[in-house]
Amino acid sequence: MKAAGGRRRQSGVGKIIHVFSADPLVLGLLLAGGCGYALVGRSSTLPASIRVIRFATLANATRRVGVEQRLSREVARELASRGRFSVQTEASGANAELSGVVTDFDLYPVAFDEAGRAREYQVRITARVALKTLPGEEVLWENPSYTFRENYTFSTSAASYIDRENEAIDRVAERFAESLVSSLLEGF
Repeated sequence: MKAAGGRRRQSGVGKIIHVFSADPLVLGLLLAGGCGYALVGRSSTLPASIRVIRFATLANATRRVGVEQRLSREVARELASRGRFSVQTEASGANAELSGVVTDFDLYPVAFDEAGRAREYQVRITARVALKTLPGEEVLWENPSYTFRENYTFSTSAASYIDRENEAIDRVAERFAESLVSSLLEGF
């Protein structure tokens, strides 16, 4: 296209390419941004109509008392932190419902000190989780065996194995929630 005065006008993309032609890395990043790429953990494959998610508390099918409370608190916080969703416990006004059951909680040593005491543990949490539309209950995402594992070192101050389980839940609840919500939103 020619503009008044006989100069050729460039399209918006043409201008960007011309301005950044000296730096191919910047150009590549700009073009990739328009191709559906997003930061890992911040995109969503859920329909745009899903704005309010009903989420109460995960059920607990483990022998570990209270594991579902800590995990549920972090899942609700993580969903709300994504900015697109509000989370509530009532079904009224919700577009979707997230529900699930913590089916397994294991804590076992994976590394030992010179005296044979465990110094590093692995926690493994398994849950059955589903996200369904409301009121139609169409399944948007589900995983019948969502498993999260993490290794870490315990402090020597934990007096008993039960104390170590509580410490393990506290340490991994936030990362479990981040991982679960990313999987749910990105469709993995």
